[in-house]
Amino acid sequence: MVQLYNLHPFGSQRVVPCKQEPAHFCCGQDVLFVASTAASCRVEVFAVREQGHCEALGSFATLGPVLRMAHSSAGDYLVTIEEKSKATFLRAYMNWRCMSAGSSRVCVRMVGHKMEESYSETLKEQMSVVEMPLSDPPLCISCCPVNGDLLVGCKNKLVMFCLKYQVINQNLTVLDFERSLILHIDNLIPAEVAFCARHIAIATELDVLILKLELIQQSADRTEQCARGVGAPEKGVKDESPSTHPLQLELDEFIICQKPVELLGEESRLCEIPVTLESTELPTEDSKHFQVQYLLFRRFAPDQSPFGFCEETKLHSVQLLPVYQTADEETENKRKLLSLFCFFSLPHVGYLYSVGKLVELISTYQYSEKSEQAVLTPQFLHVITSQSLQCFTVRCSAAAARGEDPYIDTTMKACPPVTLDVCTLRMQLFIGPRAICHFKNHIILLTKADTEDITERRKPTRRMLSRKSDSIKSRTSSESEPGWNLYIINTVSTIQLYREMVDYSRTYENVKTESCIHLLSEAHLLVRAAIMDPHFLKSDEKEDLLRAFRESCAFLGDCYSRFDTKDYHLALPYYRMSGLSMTEVLKRLVSEGDKIQTYERGFIFYLTHSLNEDSNEELSKESGNKVLQIFYLADPVQLPDIICSPSMRNICPLTAVKYLQKVEKMMPSVVLTLTKAFLALKMGDLTMYEREMHSYKETTLACGFIGQPRLLQQRKEGIVMPTEFAVHLKEMQPGLLVAATVALHENSKIDLEEADTFFKMLCNSSENTIPQLLVDFWEALLVVSSQEKILQELLLRVTSQYVWRISKKQLPETKPLKTTEDLINSCGHFGLIVPWVTSIMSGGCSYDIDYHEDISRLQSLLCSQSINIASALPVLEPLPEADRVGLAVRVLCNTRLGRYEEAIDQLLRRCPDAAVFYAQHELKGDNQALWWNKLLPELCKRTRLTGNDCPVLISSLKAETLSIVAMELELRDFLSLLPEDGTAAFFLPHLLRCSQRKLLT
Repeated sequence: MVQLYNLHPFGSQRVVPCKQEPAHFCCGQDVLFVASTAASCRVEVFAVREQGHCEALGSFATLGPVLRMAHSSAGDYLVTIEEKSKATFLRAYMNWRCMSAGSSRVCVRMVGHKMEESYSETLKEQMSVVEMPLSDPPLCISCCPVNGDLLVGCKNKLVMFCLKYQVINQNLTVLDFERSLILHIDNLIPAEVAFCARHIAIATELDVLILKLELIQQSADRTEQCARGVGAPEKGVKDESPSTHPLQLELDEFIICQKPVELLGEESRLCEIPVTLESTELPTEDSKHFQVQYLLFRRFAPDQSPFGFCEETKLHSVQLLPVYQTADEETENKRKLLSLFCFFSLPHVGYLYSVGKLVELISTYQYSEKSEQAVLTPQFLHVITSQSLQCFTVRCSAAAARGEDPYIDTTMKACPPVTLDVCTLRMQLFIGPRAICHFKNHIILLTKADTEDITERRKPTRRMLSRKSDSIKSRTSSESEPGWNLYIINTVSTIQLYREMVDYSRTYENVKTESCIHLLSEAHLLVRAAIMDPHFLKSDEKEDLLRAFRESCAFLGDCYSRFDTKDYHLALPYYRMSGLSMTEVLKRLVSEGDKIQTYERGFIFYLTHSLNEDSNEELSKESGNKVLQIFYLADPVQLPDIICSPSMRNICPLTAVKYLQKVEKMMPSVVLTLTKAFLALKMGDLTMYEREMHSYKETTLACGFIGQPRLLQQRKEGIVMPTEFAVHLKEMQPGLLVAATVALHENSKIDLEEADTFFKMLCNSSENTIPQLLVDFWEALLVVSSQEKILQELLLRVTSQYVWRISKKQLPETKPLKTTEDLINSCGHFGLIVPWVTSIMSGGCSYDIDYHEDISRLQSLLCSQSINIASALPVLEPLPEADRVGLAVRVLCNTRLGRYEEAIDQLLRRCPDAAVFYAQHELKGDNQALWWNKLLPELCKRTRLTGNDCPVLISSLKAETLSIVAMELELRDFLSLLPEDGTAAFFLPHLLRCSQRKLLT
């Protein structure tokens, strides 16, 4: 694969018109700060305009030569480490912009100095210098880009200053700092620090340690500790370092090197570098308390060679890069930190880590020569060596995209992998690069040529980046004679570089597949990083970037479709992200004419998934027939699935049948046969339809629909729609249609709600009307379903429908597919109707005969043990107790609920003829006592009141009740139950039987 793409990320360059030789420089929001060498203790400020034009804003004096400097975009202040009289000072320059208005007034104050109202007028128009005294000399500094807090590195400790906004009055707010936290780190001298969102990266010459300050809740057991201002996490095991070993004095002539080590996440606590926190802010109710989380520790060993150790092996350019969540219109002004990355470098290799939710090494950068300094941006890594400025690709946007979007790496969306090989976009020659920093789309580069290089630099053949005549101006000032320059190099726009990458990728299209995909992936990541930039919504290139993003997705989709790669499946998500329709993709990949093409797996994978979805896009007849040809050649087994796709509605049925007939000779199947029958219906060929449908038994055909549900139902805008096949089966073979739908439900191809919609649309029923075919489906599903939740739902549905028809005197619009007897014989949820129910119904009204099937089904359901009676009671409410159907239902419910006395009362009140039948069937075991405690007294009472006018009661009492009671009770108990005014001759046979039973026992 190509490692160096000779692209052109650098555009024009301009010289910064510095009056003195720069020693240090840094960038602000739209300005460049340049600190001169020791000869002149000043900082010059330049406004950076479009295309790198510089305009001097002014300058201000410093206390002494600047050793380090940094700018904070939050608070817009400049902080410096300055030296004077061999002492170092930490100073922050506030309100420096007033210089451009011509003001030369300066206010110097101590950090934390209380502002008075008298300062209000003067502070508006003057620069304010804040002195920050430290007990130890400051060595390095870093400003947090999120909140503007300041971190200062000193020997064996780090000091954190929080940026404060002090409101003097309604017209004036003054910036100040508060020393809030000290991190004590034994045996560590920081060479560089980086600070971002409470993440701290510390680099010594050969060690890197990354920490995170975690906010903790103040608890009771920490009260005393927090009052002292100390919060110490668990320390790692501390061993004495070689420098403090007792034998060190004896080993001065030896060099002791520790082994290289890399510890990630929790393991990094084992780095043997204890960190102790000391809170220095004044305690308040809002005081924050922290604990330290170790994220990463890495220790390097000096490079070794046959000639000894390389003393120049040391780390440089440690940086923390935040990546924010892609902005939208609603959250335009609220930046949410999405991911954080850390970069640090050795002379010949650089390392990029993700330190967000997961700490991992993303990329390793190998330099062609020794590096001097590097700067990381969301899109590139820029590295300077002794002779060149190099531009490398980075993987930050790929990692951040996965943290932002859960649909990345699915069939919906894709992104080039984080592990994608890094490459060099450009190696631009320069004489003597010494320092570099980055600012928006500009790179600021300091070069300083050695004396022998100056003559070479002035040769007329020397070519620089810019071809503009005013880019390089000859210097006439004597101060400019030394061979140094400070350049602002304008990086080309994202769109321009993207176009160049795309054009360049075409050179590898037919020779190096991997290189073509790699370069297009780089172009995609370049655009993706630009879209994730917080200022994207306000960018002039917004629409162009979105268009380029979709275009890059289309190009990647083309690659994974055309090339035979192991990641061919990525064609699908990239095409989806491109917004291209299937028709547009076909035009891109399928050549004109009838010539036979070879189609790679990626293209077939894309078509298969796209056609198997319920899309609203319909291919034209020509495109559809071409797709049929493609699948016949590439994957003929899928033809039935493809033909049934909603997108293929316009295909020629005869052409499809011809392809299926050819496939059937090689691999016949019931799905293929059903598909041919489906096409026969579309052509109106009923003879062919009958022939195909008689090829298999009906049960086999019903199961065949499982392999291709879209033969019966297709989705349109999320709604299940019946096909022509389903309409035909409804008229001609409703049993097969119901059986097929049951098979689909049991194989999770359709759920209950979808089946409801399907049958209602099929039968042209209104939303609130239940067609008989749907009831047939519910009843058939009761036979085969084993899920308790589904069963109870179905039982309530059919019960509700039976009750509705009986109460509304509504007959089903079609004849039910099964009788009650069929259901009782085939389904355990329909029980045998008990005799006493038949007895109740024997005297029913004439209309009961018309609705006999629904009545008997309802009674059969209630006679089984399946339905939950308590849940069914509200459904049964519409049936009036006044008629025999309602009476039977209520007695059945009371019996199932164990309310036997209430059931007997209902029977004695409404249908006493059936009371004894009920007792014979239901009053058994523990409930038998109701014979003599409830039923016998009631029958005697009713017989006495009605006399001989109620032969049914008399016969029930004589034939059944007294016989049962006489067999069960003792003679004395039996006598006590008999009425005092009864006729002895009526009860005498039962008394004799009771006494004879006693004698026999």
